[in-house]
Amino acid sequence: MNFDKTMSFNFEKDKNAKTKEILKEIYEALVEKGYNPINQIVGYILSGDPTYITSHNDARNKIRQIERDELLEKMVRNYIGLEE
Repeated sequence: MNFDKTMSFNFEKDKNAKTKEILKEIYEALVEKGYNPINQIVGYILSGDPTYITSHNDARNKIRQIERDELLEKMVRNYIGLEE
């Protein structure tokens, strides 16, 4: 093992990857139940009401792990091309 090099940890990158993974799982659960996943996720983001998200595959609990304001910020950044 080389102890001369300093390891770097990027919490934000790991957090973004986890958020993306959770959102994909929620999307898939909504599709499996026959919902329009985009409409349902937007409804949740706008209202904060988790009943827009199915409980199938624990999606409703998973959506609560994501801060809505952080999700909106990431979406706007992505939309205007400022991806992190």
